This record gives sequence, C-alpha cells and structure tokens, in this order.
Amino acid sequence: KNKALEMVRGSSMHPMFGMEDFRKKGFLNLQDEYESVSKTLEYGYDDFCVAQIARKAGQIGLASSYDRSSLAYRNLMDEKGFMHPRSNGQWVADFDPRQVNNHFTEANSWQYSFYVPHDIQGFMKRLGGPRALEAQLDALFSADERTTGRTQADITGLIGQYAHGNEPSHHIAYLYNSAGAPHKTQQRVKQILEEMYHNAPDGLSGNEDCGQMSAWYVLSSLGFYPVCPGDPRYVIGYPALDSANIRMGNGKVFRIRRSGSGPYIDHVELNGLDHQNNFLRHRDFMQGGKLVFHMSETPSDWGTTMDRVYLTSVRSSYIEAPVMEYAASVFF
Repeated sequence: KNKALEMVRGSSMHPMFGMEDFRKKGFLNLQDEYESVSKTLEYGYDDFCVAQIARKAGQIGLASSYDRSSLAYRNLMDEKGFMHPRSNGQWVADFDPRQVNNHFTEANSWQYSFYVPHDIQGFMKRLGGPRALEAQLDALFSADERTTGRTQADITGLIGQYAHGNEPSHHIAYLYNSAGAPHKTQQRVKQILEEMYHNAPDGLSGNEDCGQMSAWYVLSSLGFYPVCPGDPRYVIGYPALDSANIRMGNGKVFRIRRSGSGPYIDHVELNGLDHQNNFLRHRDFMQGGKLVFHMSETPSDWGTTMDRVYLTSVRSSYIEAPVMEYAASVFF
C-alpha cells in the first residue's frame, strides 16, 4: 500500500500538463494549460483515487488533503450546471456548451459537465437536487445533436449531446439512478446497447481505446456498470442477457438470471432476498451467489427512494476560488 501511495503521489505532483498550476489554484485557467476544463475535472477525480489509497495506507491527513482537491470541479461549475472554462479568473464570455474547442479534450461542455463520478451527491445538490439532475440529464439526451466550433472526429454515437463514441460520456446514462429515476437509466442503456453496437467491422460507435467501448458493452449487458472506479460499487442498469455466470478469482461463481422480457426492472433478488438498492457491492460478487432481475413492461418504484440510490460523496470543506469580474484585460 505504501509503495502504491508513493507512486500515485509522485504522479499527482509532477509539474507537467498544468499540474503545478492546478495545485496552486485548485483549477486551471485557459492560460495555464490546453484543455483546461477536462484536465481540471480529471485531476480532481484522480485525486479522489489517491485519497482512497492514502486512506487504505492509514495516511488519514494525506487522504483529507486529496479529498479537498478532488472537489476542484466546483471552481468551474457555473450557475446553470455547466463546466465553464475560465480566463484569468473570469468566466469565458460567449460560452456555448455545444462548442468544441481547446478547453475540452475531444468533447464539449455538455459531455464533460457530468464528469464528477466521485461526488455525485455534492454535484446534484449544486444543481438543485434529484429532480434538477434528472432534468439536466433529460436536456442532454434531448438536445440538438449538432455541435459548434471545430470538427472533432471523436464525437460520435450521438443521442442529443450525449456522445457514446467517446469515453467521458460512458457513465452518464447511469446517473439517472442517483436521481431516483432508474427506469430512465434502463431506457437509455437499452437504447445504447441496441443502437450503438453492431456485428460488423464498423460495429463500434467510437474508438476502442484500450477496450473501453467493448468493456462498456460487456458490463452493461450483464446489468451493471462501475460509474466511479475507486468506489467498490456497481450501478444497476438494463440486463440484456437471459443468463450469465461470472467466475471470480477466488473460485466462487456469481450467477445472473433475467426473468421476464419487459424493458424495465420490476424488482431484483440477490441470493433469494429482495434487493432494493439500485447498485451492487463488489463483495456481493466475490462471495458468489445468484442475482435475478425480474422484468416488467412498465416502470416500477424499485430503487427510487433516496435511501436506496447510488450516491458518491466527498465529505470535505472546500473554499472555492472567487470568480473575478473586471472590464479591462489588464488591471493594477
């Protein structure tokens, strides 16, 4: 654990790709680094992962420090819920969330504005609560598919402004679970499985990138997906398979079965017991057992109460960088 911590700490402090400015300011201005918004968000998630390793190693103070810096997204989230680039401390003017530009990595603000997998509860609270998150997701999937700005070949597999062909979008459909609307996760995951994958040479909607496009398909077909790697839980989606067995490294077997043919989950059984949480824990798999999805033609109230939904949260105090407002580009 200490060796792993030493390695990830070294990487997290390496003064390249804007990391030095990120450590000083808590976010990146566009003057600091190319693709400043994407890097701020991804460095924040990376710091969450470092915090988990530090905590496992017994370095509680260090973990708390990385917890704080993992909340960097709060410096870029504007009042409409978009991750908004900043220039010398100000919001960039003439902002269009559909625009593809140098502030984002192969994407736009629509596609990166949900990239807070480690603090879903905090992100949702800033939006205005579960219904606001649900509405923001609805707006993403129903938005005009056209982008503005430069042409970007990686933005493919579009449903509204959701781009399945590029990995930063891959967790987004599962966020409906966190808003207490798991039937919408089931709808979207089913749609993506059926429309974005085909048994043909061009059967993927985007670049495979180390196998992620296929990994999403395999996991989602089984009925769950790790929205936040580093958190040992998996969000339940839509099971596309009638049956599957997973042989765990410890020799145990986890069996998955689907009962019924409807598009919605009516209820779930785990080892013969009613399972109300709309997520699974890693230990559920490691212990072996049987998971049964009972399907329905209509949405149910399964997994909809807020004490049963998947949420992540970083519990740390955080002082946001103030947003500057000034008329001139140079001031004294």
